Amino acid sequence: MSCRGFFVKPTLTALAVGPVSPIIFTGNVNNTVQMFAVGTFNDGSNSSSTPVSWSITGTNTTTSQNIATISASGLVTAQASGTGTVTATSNLLPSISGSQPITVQVACTSAPILSQTTGSLSPGQPTITLTASCNGGEDITASATWVSSNTALATVTQGVVTAIGTSGANGTFTVTAASNGLTSAPDTITASGFN
Repeated sequence: MSCRGFFVKPTLTALAVGPVSPIIFTGNVNNTVQMFAVGTFNDGSNSSSTPVSWSITGTNTTTSQNIATISASGLVTAQASGTGTVTATSNLLPSISGSQPITVQVACTSAPILSQTTGSLSPGQPTITLTASCNGGEDITASATWVSSNTALATVTQGVVTAIGTSGANGTFTVTAASNGLTSAPDTITASGFN
């Protein structure tokens, strides 16, 4: 007589979704991203061939249009600007899923335009709010990449320029907004009165 061993099939315990926080654009260029799911099993192994079902949520706040569609294979195609979530759900164990945030940005075909070209910061006015637009007026303030040329004087986040406000943090710097590889003309801002 002989004994035959047997193997217990590993059980799925988690799903991870990638790539991390992808950004795609409306229009016909850079408007898709291929998502993938990696399963982790109770024996510590991983597999990218775990069967999953894909879904996506997220709507444009102005038009209520879905920001993107997703195919059965996980290919996301941009529809409208906004943020959302891509989710992969295991076909074998539907209680197990993984998700990843996704951003759809306006595909600027020309450099963004800032709402003003000069400004000033002082102890009485420590912030300035700028907006950025492109393609004839589409607002990209929330999704643009904002840069302050001197973060020792002021920072900028989603168009809000904030003085550091420490003693001696006076001087002139510029702020720009970029989207889809295009950068605005600089807004020149002066910080003064921070003694």
